[in-house]
Amino acid sequence: MPATPVPRFDQFYRHDELTRLLRDYAAALPGLIELRSIGKSWEGRDIWLVVVTNRTTGDDTDKPGFWVDGNIHAGELTACTACLYWLHHLSTQYAQDDAVTRLLDTRVVYIVPRLNPDGAELALADRPRFIRSSTRPYPYDEDPVDGLSVEDVDGDGRVLSMRIRDPHGGWKPHPQDPRVLVPREPGEFGGTYYRVMPEGTLKHYDGLTVRVNPDTEGLDLNRNFPAYWRQEFEQVGAGPFPTSEPEVRAMVAFITQHPNIGAAVSFHTHSGVILRPMGTQSDDDMTPEDLWVYQRLSDLGSRLTGYPAISIFHDFKYHPKEVITGTQDWVYEHLGALFWTVEIWSPNKEAGITDYAWIDWYRNHPPEDDLKLLKWSDEETAGRAHVNWYPFQHPQLGAVELGGWDKINFWRNPPPELRQREAARFPRWLNQLALSLPKLELLRTEVRALGPDTWRVRMAVANAGYLPSYVSKRALERKTARGTVFEMVLPPGASLISGRERMVQRHLEGHGPRNSLQAFVPTRDITGDRDVAEWVVKAPRGAVLAVRATADRAGSVASSVVLD
Repeated sequence: MPATPVPRFDQFYRHDELTRLLRDYAAALPGLIELRSIGKSWEGRDIWLVVVTNRTTGDDTDKPGFWVDGNIHAGELTACTACLYWLHHLSTQYAQDDAVTRLLDTRVVYIVPRLNPDGAELALADRPRFIRSSTRPYPYDEDPVDGLSVEDVDGDGRVLSMRIRDPHGGWKPHPQDPRVLVPREPGEFGGTYYRVMPEGTLKHYDGLTVRVNPDTEGLDLNRNFPAYWRQEFEQVGAGPFPTSEPEVRAMVAFITQHPNIGAAVSFHTHSGVILRPMGTQSDDDMTPEDLWVYQRLSDLGSRLTGYPAISIFHDFKYHPKEVITGTQDWVYEHLGALFWTVEIWSPNKEAGITDYAWIDWYRNHPPEDDLKLLKWSDEETAGRAHVNWYPFQHPQLGAVELGGWDKINFWRNPPPELRQREAARFPRWLNQLALSLPKLELLRTEVRALGPDTWRVRMAVANAGYLPSYVSKRALERKTARGTVFEMVLPPGASLISGRERMVQRHLEGHGPRNSLQAFVPTRDITGDRDVAEWVVKAPRGAVLAVRATADRAGSVASSVVLD
């Protein structure tokens, strides 16, 4: 059997390399890892899903499922690295680490390292372009006829900024370090000022006006999900209709076809935070029981990863008057499964900037922060993160300077030597989240003779997980999770006197406490994690019955019962 592969976490894999790596994992650990394609991207690449579970303990669909994906946005390549790191952790720690062994024996992990292979491939090209998401032209299939198109004009593999001296420019050199550009003060005149624009080429330049073109590929796959989908005028990049894009449609189809999935994490970059729902409503409007669970599990994530856990609605809006929707709304608000977005990496924190608001910082921050960031670039990245300005003869603008932040390689993603460190933050939290999922277990089956050919059969089950079998109150509100389903298969000649061949009974609570031991009102249903099904059967002695119990998000258990 081939050896378990050892990936390079300091490099980003192109699609063919990623495919080979994932196939190597499946070949090395066939009892633990299965590789599936859940669909094709716009350009026809496979969207790979890795199924990780111990197959000898049952099929993946009979176990509680945990979903992880990454790289839905083209340039957020470290998200793929984080998925690969967890895959490698699970692969190498099974049968070595008790938590990992229990996890893969009792549950299934579904990992999609790269949900958007086309966009990532463009970002990893020899002459890269950094679009938001899919490479499909949208909303129009036509190239710009004028304006500035953002691209790598000098062929060095980076897309930086261009600056031109201009008395009407809005930026000026910082007095302590002229490499840093800071905003010009209101009413300020008489200094050296620059006009700054993205690196790129211009069409039909008139010598005066510069307008930056939007990317021809204007989709944002994270805005294409069914929950709260809105048209382009309200949510840029949303696509012509929900799940119009093959990548999103593949994910939505898989998750809806796998109701065993009870929780999910999506990796993005950057900000160094864990984001929890809701995206469209405040905590005051959230179902309280769900909010408490989210707070508890998010705080756990903060302790284990070092990333603060915050609310999307309260703390992570792009604009205070607007809401953004995406995967988290569909998974939680539509399906009632738990969901987190993780924004990997924060250059601000690397530079010692700790007291800042994530989105607001980009609108306004003190110049001292820029000096701290430049110092970090000089000392920790050998000046690679912030490129010193250098002269360039631009084909349309003439003499310009190129430089500034290398955003894709050092701002949006960590430098190569720090990628593994960031990815290594997450396995313990992911393990614990997955182990918190509900897990149906068989307590016992009982047979009692009521007559020579009449029998009472009982099947008792329990939820061994922290979370209830329905996972969230939202699932109950949306009717997306059934109660425990008990089924009996009768042998030939047998019949039911009472009970039915299929019975839907109660949901099962988890062992996560709903209040403290000092609460005024104690928990009333002490055994809310258990349920019993009962049948009365007419059948000859020695007959064998098959009984089975299933809870959508807690898995299945089965047993054979001999009437004796």
